[in-house]
Amino acid sequence: MKFLHTADWHTGKTLKGRDRLEEQRAVLGEIVRIAEENQVDAVLIAGDVYDSVAPSAPAQHLVVQTLLALRQTGAEVIAIAGNHDHAPTFEAYRPLMGEVGITLVGAARRPDRGGVIRFRTRAGEDVQLAVLPFLTPRYAVKAAEIMTNTPAENVRAYDDQIRRLVDALTGEFSGDTVNLAMSHLTCVGGVFGGGERAAQSIFEYSVAASIFPVSAHYVALGHLHRRQTLPAHCPVHYSGSPIAVDFGEQDNTSTVVLVEATPSTPARITDIAVTAGRRLRTVRGTVAELAALADSFGQDYLRVWVREQARAGLREAVADVLPNALEVRIDPEFAAPVRPGRREADGAGAARTPGQLFADYCAAVSVADTRVATLFADLHDEVTSADPAS
Repeated sequence: MKFLHTADWHTGKTLKGRDRLEEQRAVLGEIVRIAEENQVDAVLIAGDVYDSVAPSAPAQHLVVQTLLALRQTGAEVIAIAGNHDHAPTFEAYRPLMGEVGITLVGAARRPDRGGVIRFRTRAGEDVQLAVLPFLTPRYAVKAAEIMTNTPAENVRAYDDQIRRLVDALTGEFSGDTVNLAMSHLTCVGGVFGGGERAAQSIFEYSVAASIFPVSAHYVALGHLHRRQTLPAHCPVHYSGSPIAVDFGEQDNTSTVVLVEATPSTPARITDIAVTAGRRLRTVRGTVAELAALADSFGQDYLRVWVREQARAGLREAVADVLPNALEVRIDPEFAAPVRPGRREADGAGAARTPGQLFADYCAAVSVADTRVATLFADLHDEVTSADPAS
């Protein structure tokens, strides 16, 4: 069989207030063309289809049109929910999308209730696909255990529960089928792409890549935005995001992964570059130097480090010569010395995660209990994730 692996579209995401929906439309259109040109039997979308649990109507329209276009190529289309998606909505639309041959999976399911998807390729090969959407640690670690266990024990509990789910879903993999697995999670040793949601990518959410069985021909993962392969008993791959979602991802290579496999041969894997979408770039210089280089930046979105002392109107001067400058900062070498004060000591104005801010607060009030930090991470996850019970 031949299939396409993609993930982390983050449709609807803006960048520093700039709407990128037309870029996302071009990127998803390119993915459809790649699927059609290669006549794939299936397209596997490993989560974070949207950037928000409440995506805008235009973002939803784009995703629906893309899924339909992929289905019209003749491919099976299977998408699972990631941590940015609203899992109950995936489940609500599952019957409707199923009518046109598109499979959405928002929640963990038993193998006989949609956790294993079986289909036959154009060439008549039988395929088994085990699917496991994003799950938070509270599905594996009870609240009481969070307060009494160490973080390491909670990590082991999460790993153990995910391992049990994977074992159940892959238990009927056989030698005469193409065996695939797809999930949205963090594997130990994976390299962050730069734009992931920190609170739901930390160590407490990680599992070993070895949880996937040797009988799997390929494991399609989403969540980490950088294209990468992890050492394991079978091929375990992150496709990465097909578009850089933030400046931390400006050096990533945007790809989709084309995979060919038969029941009796190892998977053959080919990366296909996705070229649509604007490039993100960080540039440095004085206003005059940046003006001289402006034409060379084309339509790239820019993060600018100005190598001048701060002055009134500096941001406006940069914007005049670089209309695509989305972020303007003073290069630290030229920043005026600041006398330490409360705001600086508290890290005010810095790009800090909620967990870091809470850690600073605990330090300020002399609380040094790792269980408190773990409980905060769990509570933060509960209010930011798409859980039907929240």
